[in-house]
Amino acid sequence: MESCLINEVEKVLTDYIEQTGKYDGLIYMMFWKKDNKITPLYIGKSEKYGKSGGDLSINIKNIGQNKTNFCRWGYNYAYHIGDLSAVVCLGHPEIKILNKYSKLVALIFENYPVEEPVLKAPVCFWIKAWSKKDIGVWREFD
Repeated sequence: MESCLINEVEKVLTDYIEQTGKYDGLIYMMFWKKDNKITPLYIGKSEKYGKSGGDLSINIKNIGQNKTNFCRWGYNYAYHIGDLSAVVCLGHPEIKILNKYSKLVALIFENYPVEEPVLKAPVCFWIKAWSKKDIGVWREFD
């Protein structure tokens, strides 16, 4: 997952540095794959620009060393891995357990909160640097 994510983010970073305007950001999906059928579990995006508009998004800046934000998949609260961990792992403050992630955890994990989480089925991850010319993701899954 990490190398795939970093490779796609690097495309957007190069686009930002060279100012080619090719990419808007990244789109990603967590999914199950069974019998060549895709069941999306979570679809999200990470913009190239931050909230202020012109600056590079902190979520993708220095991606090789930036595991805190890591293109929205960081380990802190308010990021996917951190928020999933808050629900599925023992010891997190109640205020950090978000309903959005509780529903996802109930779908993909056997039990929670637990010391050693177990997935109900293998979970796949896909990410793509999103070009203005892209019209959909499903061609990649044919």
